[in-house]
Amino acid sequence: MAYFSGEYECTIDVKGRMIMPSRVKARLPEGFTNEIFLLRSTDPCLLIYPMPEWEKIAEKITGLNEFDESTAIIQRNLLRNGTECELDATGRFLISKRLLDYAGITKDVILVGLGNRLELWEPSRYDQHLITDQKELAGLLKKHLGTKESA
Repeated sequence: MAYFSGEYECTIDVKGRMIMPSRVKARLPEGFTNEIFLLRSTDPCLLIYPMPEWEKIAEKITGLNEFDESTAIIQRNLLRNGTECELDATGRFLISKRLLDYAGITKDVILVGLGNRLELWEPSRYDQHLITDQKELAGLLKKHLGTKESA
């Protein structure tokens, strides 16, 4: 499994291409180092998955009951703008104008590693989605991870 972390400042060229930072590219799974899947997030950013990670998610989504109305809504809205991308020899890949517009991305971007996936943000939008109060973060960590009781 790929594991991504950190923040990377990148740029999108006039044709809508971005170069994957070499440190990130090196973390792509062996045998899949040039295949990624790009789609909209539920936040105003884009998600990037290595193909093996995306295939796990896609299997769950397509395995849902397609005749259930809420499933159809999920599938339609999540998968409609997803696209497979191949990194070229320099690590560059193309992002559609529709995806760039959704995320409000024009030139400068922040690429954020989040374990099995990456997020691609317009910098000012990214800053609006960060916690500035560390006590709030501590509360969320406690709620979601719990606390270890000392022995």
